[in-house]
Amino acid sequence: MTFHISRTLNAPFDATVSRVVDALQSEGFGVLTDIDIKATLKSKLGLEFRDYRILGACNPPLAHRALELEDKIGTMLPCNVIVQATTEGQVEISAIDPTIAMQQLGNSALAELAETVKTRLERVLDKL
Repeated sequence: MTFHISRTLNAPFDATVSRVVDALQSEGFGVLTDIDIKATLKSKLGLEFRDYRILGACNPPLAHRALELEDKIGTMLPCNVIVQATTEGQVEISAIDPTIAMQQLGNSALAELAETVKTRLERVLDKL
């Protein structure tokens, strides 16, 4: 069992980030945060690192429903989607699988909502 769903593309990194943002928007997700790990590690630690971005994606209606079902679910929001360069010259896109964490809560309504989020994130990856 894995905690993420992923796809790998043969495409330029920056173009892939744009495609991911567009695909997220088509499924009702906005990008609340965009963390450029490569730039952060360079500026804070002087380290070189591969292209790596963490996009904090949020679908407001689904997030609202989740918060109504479990007030601590905010610890898992937004849904993180990463875009990273691989050593093979490809770009890997990975999104959290929300169903894995929700299984532990024993809340069937929240588990059902997590399946909805997972389905939408899978469609995002399929659109790439």
